[in-house]
Order: sequence, then structure tokens, then C-alpha cells
Amino acid sequence: MEKKSIIKVRDLVAGYDDDIILNSISFDVYEGEIFVVLGGSGCGKSTLLKLLIGLMPPISGQVVIDGDDISSCDENTFKRILQKFGVLYQSGALLGSMTVAENVALPVQEYTDLPKKSVDTLVRMKLGLVHLNGYENYLPSEISGGMKKRAGLARAMALNPKILFFDEPSAGLDPITSAGLDNLIIHLNRSLGTTMVIVTHELQSIFAVAHRVIMLDRHTKGIIAEGDPYYLKEHSSNEFVKSFFNRQPEENREQTAFSL
Repeated sequence: MEKKSIIKVRDLVAGYDDDIILNSISFDVYEGEIFVVLGGSGCGKSTLLKLLIGLMPPISGQVVIDGDDISSCDENTFKRILQKFGVLYQSGALLGSMTVAENVALPVQEYTDLPKKSVDTLVRMKLGLVHLNGYENYLPSEISGGMKKRAGLARAMALNPKILFFDEPSAGLDPITSAGLDNLIIHLNRSLGTTMVIVTHELQSIFAVAHRVIMLDRHTKGIIAEGDPYYLKEHSSNEFVKSFFNRQPEENREQTAFSL
């Protein structure tokens, strides 16, 4: 059975002023997979995420989300596309003056006309999915870092999106909390079938959750590896890729582009 692409990136060029960060990259993300974007510092991971969620325009190329080109659409189409995905930002990005429940309710109130009782029920359901039952009335300052991430995830799922984007989900978490978040991501993917795109460099999380990865490289400004992380760890012909996945220093960084 042929896999269906829910995200298509074609010949994408991006950068800041005259500084090209990504040069003519193309890839697909398939429905229902956990897709990880990784690479060394300065390779363009964060830039790519901004492009995928519409926070910055490309210099050229296309980003197609579920059939709509987010890189060239009009404002009304863009608002409709926004309802198809949710984003968990690195810090959780909760509003400190609002309770956990109020934070989760924000996108529902913005994009629907549901009555308050229905919104409250939906919020409780989403918080239950991330194991935060009973924390509806807590402020972000009253919960732990891991709980903030889960609350941010509940908010990202508020509109039942087809796609969830994660920006360094394990950043700032201890190993046990990080492993718990990885397990939650796997559970939600399996139970809901939600496509997930994760930007990270945390090896343990990559091996735990990823179905497929792409590795960006700041020297080539492109994709130097794509596939199963376990396969790349053992069989990649690119020395930097093997060093990355095996957590080994690489003495000579001069390299040629990896042939996919």
C-alpha cells in the first residue's frame, strides 16, 4: 500500500538576508508517522520548523500541508491550514497569567463557537490525554517543567489536528521526565494516528520515537541522510552521520554530501 504524503517540501530555499541556511531541500512526511528533523548546531533545524508552520516565508520552493501550499496561500487559506496542526514549543509557551485550563481553551475559543460547557469538557478530555487530570486551575508557575510541556501538548491537540509539531520537546527535562514524554508521544501517535514532526538532537529520544529521520547539515545546507535512525547508525557511508548517531567526535569535518 502506497504511503500518503501529508507534508510535501519541494526545492525549499531559506535564509536570512543574504545568508542561505537551507538550499533546495525536498522531502515528504507521511500520514501517521513520527518524523524527526535532526542535525548539528546551526544546521537549520529551527529555520525549517518556522517554514513548516508558516512563521517565515521561504526564499523559493514549496511547503504543502495536506494539499495546501502554506508558502504562497492567501490569508483565509492560511487560517484554515493553521487548524490542521498544533505546535508544542520548546518552553511550552504557556501564558503565565492564565490557568492550565484557560491556556488549553485558547485555540478552541479562537477557532470555534462552542459554548463554555462544551469547551470545558473538551479541555478536561485533552488534559486527561496528557495525564494532567486535576490540574485545570493551576497556574504555569505552580507546575513542573515536564507538566508545562504536557499542558502545552494538550493545547496543541485542542482542535484535533492532523499534524503535531514539536520543538526540542526534551529540552530542559531530566532523563526520567524526558523518557515519560517520549512514551506519551508514542502512545498518542499509536492511539490517535496523528502525524508528528519533531525537531531535536537528543539521541535517546530519536531512537525511542522516530519512524524516520532527516539529517540537516550546515556545510552542505541540505539533507545528508534520510531513513531509519538505527540503520543510519550502523550503515551510513557518511562519517559525520555515523559519528552523530554513535555519539563520537569527528576529527575531520571536511566531507562531501551524502548520497541518499
